[in-house]
Amino acid sequence: MNPQEDKRLFLVDAFALIFRAYYALNSFAQKRPDGGGGLINSKGQNTAAIFGFTSTLLDLIQKEKPTHLAVVFDLGEATERTAVFADYKANRQDTPEDIIFSVPYIKDIIRAMNIPILEMAGYEADDIIGTIAKRKADTGHVVYMVTPDKDYAQLVQENIYMYKPGKQGGPPEILDVEKIKVNWEVESPKQVIDILGMWGDAVDNIPGIPSVGEKTAKKLIKEYGSMENVLANAENIKGKLGENIRNNKEQALLSKQLATIILDVPVDVSDDDLLISEPDKEKLTTIFTELEFRTLGKRILGSDFTINKPVKSTSSVQQNLFGENTEEGEEIVSGKNIGNTPHKYFVAQTQEEINDLVEKLLASKEICFDTETTSLDYFTLDIVGMSFSIKEGEAYYIPCPQDFEAAKKIVHQFKTVLENTSILKIGQNIKFDMLVMRRYDVNVCEPIYDTMVAHYLFEPDQKHGMDYLSETFLGYTPVSIEELIGKKGKSQGNMRDVPLDKIAEYAAEDADITLQLKNKFVPLIKKHEVGNVLDKIEHPLISVLGDMEYEGVNIDEQFLKNFSETLGGELLSERDEIYRLAGREFNVDSPKQLGEVLYNDLKLEIDKKTATGQLSTAEDTLLTLKDVHPIIDKILNYREITKLKSTYVDALPKMVNPVTQRVHTTFRQTIAATGRLSSDNPNLQNIPIRTERGQQIRKAFIPRNNDFVLISADYSQIELRLVAAMSGDESMLDAFKNNIDIHTATAAKVYGVEIKDVTKEMRYKAKSVNFGIIYGQGAFGLAQNIGVTRTEAKNIIDNYFLQFPKIKEYMNGNIKFAKEQGYVKTIMGRRRYLRDINSKNFTVRGFAERNAINSPVQGSAADLIKLAMIDIHTEFKKHNLKSKMTLQVHDELVFDAHKSELEIIKPIIQQKMTSAMQLDVPLEIEIGEGVNWLEAH
Repeated sequence: MNPQEDKRLFLVDAFALIFRAYYALNSFAQKRPDGGGGLINSKGQNTAAIFGFTSTLLDLIQKEKPTHLAVVFDLGEATERTAVFADYKANRQDTPEDIIFSVPYIKDIIRAMNIPILEMAGYEADDIIGTIAKRKADTGHVVYMVTPDKDYAQLVQENIYMYKPGKQGGPPEILDVEKIKVNWEVESPKQVIDILGMWGDAVDNIPGIPSVGEKTAKKLIKEYGSMENVLANAENIKGKLGENIRNNKEQALLSKQLATIILDVPVDVSDDDLLISEPDKEKLTTIFTELEFRTLGKRILGSDFTINKPVKSTSSVQQNLFGENTEEGEEIVSGKNIGNTPHKYFVAQTQEEINDLVEKLLASKEICFDTETTSLDYFTLDIVGMSFSIKEGEAYYIPCPQDFEAAKKIVHQFKTVLENTSILKIGQNIKFDMLVMRRYDVNVCEPIYDTMVAHYLFEPDQKHGMDYLSETFLGYTPVSIEELIGKKGKSQGNMRDVPLDKIAEYAAEDADITLQLKNKFVPLIKKHEVGNVLDKIEHPLISVLGDMEYEGVNIDEQFLKNFSETLGGELLSERDEIYRLAGREFNVDSPKQLGEVLYNDLKLEIDKKTATGQLSTAEDTLLTLKDVHPIIDKILNYREITKLKSTYVDALPKMVNPVTQRVHTTFRQTIAATGRLSSDNPNLQNIPIRTERGQQIRKAFIPRNNDFVLISADYSQIELRLVAAMSGDESMLDAFKNNIDIHTATAAKVYGVEIKDVTKEMRYKAKSVNFGIIYGQGAFGLAQNIGVTRTEAKNIIDNYFLQFPKIKEYMNGNIKFAKEQGYVKTIMGRRRYLRDINSKNFTVRGFAERNAINSPVQGSAADLIKLAMIDIHTEFKKHNLKSKMTLQVHDELVFDAHKSELEIIKPIIQQKMTSAMQLDVPLEIEIGEGVNWLEAH
């Protein structure tokens, strides 16, 4: 439903959307497997709330084309509700500091967009919105109340709708009278007030009637029509429910009053006040520049952003934050400044010019270099040109011809430079350029310096792309690649087609900027005390990862084809069984249709709803219904098969490189704030292992040929061993040193029994505590995890800390250190900044405290295996082995091992992995071999 009336008024509930944006973006970041943070800019400011709210507002304007618009705020002062009930909203947590910081910026953005801000002392936003909505609906407007807040359902009537913005760019939900009646099971939206009054609201501290929840309230209103009728018939309602209603009549009526939105707020706004108008793009440019909102800036200044009609940007800012460049055809030698540095760029084409450049480079202690290519596939790409910089503001571009051999001859003239072990080679994401050179038989030798990796170490939660770094540290927006070859997609051009003057400026600028960034970062690395991690781990690791990516992995395509057919048959079988249990056919992949079957046809009962108001069919919800109906198991099986087939079994063969006939992932060093590596295109760290069916996919990973075998080497319980070492807890250290199963040893301590008397159940619970402790799990989480009461879970945890007191000291010490210093660190000194550790909001602070406990452990584990990889790689090269390291999956390394070298490499792997760090705890490695990854693991 999306009427196209002439007067379309949208009233935005500001704080409802601000809080939603803040928690949604930060929650998404927290759930990322890489442990990344939210939207943190270079000043350390969390801009998630500003970014999320502004994005929603822009979506609204662009997609819904309102004619009238206002944003409504609460002032946070006393209101009519606090006058009648002093404890109204008394239970609310303190507003997160990040939101307090964000609100002035949000208001500035709204004002710059020429949108009126409405707020009034004594009243809440919903009162103001309700009053205006009713008035304007009576004078011909179609009104949309933009909010996810359920309370607004009471206001819906003809020409007044609830508008719930979609999550993560998804479609909005527009609720009319009929939808409210269905969702709330009422005859009129006004009855929502009665339901809210009896149900109460823990967030707003509206007491309601004790023991009356949403279902009971709906049932009572369906039967009696109103709260007043329920109270009048309280004598006829049996049991504890009737008693609660009879004993809480005044509280119920007060709760209804508190839940009722006021509709006579003395607010006076004319249609002209609300009429939408053009934004002030100059002001927005200033605000977005300060906040480092490059993408939003491009979006609102672009020609595709419209306010009821196409709008052209009038900004005359050259090379501003948003990548706009108003002048074409600048000379190669130009006078533009990068930061405070004027620059001159040169093209070296003749043999004499190339010889002179090589001589200059060889005489330098450090050089910056970059490559321009026709694609990102380093097995099929062609080099278009190279650029070098040895002095800030000065750079050289060397174009390369299309013919491969001719280009190779030019590249080889720089071989003595790039393979010189006395010259520091600097790059931004230098691993890619090293692999490009490898295609032309040039081996870029250490020492190397990567500005992307360096920035990641002292600001792990920020972006690390060159454009962002240049804008942040040099105050300069580089030439955009889209200016040269167009936007991504089928119509995008090729760097080979770009005129020489433009590509020379672009490429030379990249080298110059990267050199300037390196010079900025050297003192910052020292200041943040992460030079040890950069020099001993991250920089040496670049060559290791480059070799692993180049090597790739062999895939058994025939196995995957056969497995796909097997899964296809299983899929049809599971689907037919679902149809039988449901009593009808439907689209099992449709959440809506599945919900109708589960909750309407089969009458299964849950409380959890999705953002659209539909009953949830998410996996975590279905798992709570596993024992309720046999259809649930079949649905979960169906989904597992569908995901395995589409994501892995059918996808992997399409990723086989046509040149090498192998799959080549890309390992990312700068994604996870904890220090863990990540893998993409494809993600080979995410191959399923939890279910038997998922494990079968590992059978598809096979050795190079019959002369090779796969070896898997896996750290055993590495994070627990690190906890023991870092805390110095004698009981845990003794268990590891005496090779006693740590979970059995823990159970014996916690339950006060001998090792031999520990039962399977005791060990299972102790194991849950051991791993839960690492992630800061409390009694509630443990109770859910092992299926006991919260009291029992608390007793287990309390006893655990009595038996392992130094672990508790370690956890508290980490939190204390973080509160004082603002970060925690690994054994090697890698830092994780926790900007919310002193937040007054306990939800926000609690997440930071859990990170304070876990990040040093997870980060130390990441550092450990990286050191082991470097040592193993060095040793393999020293022996000139045919065996290669091909994969890293967090605590596991996979090798394509030549059978003749097994007796050489196994001791190397064992020794290097167990001695990568000197710890007061033995490290145990499990090494297996097989004809496929599953067998080796």
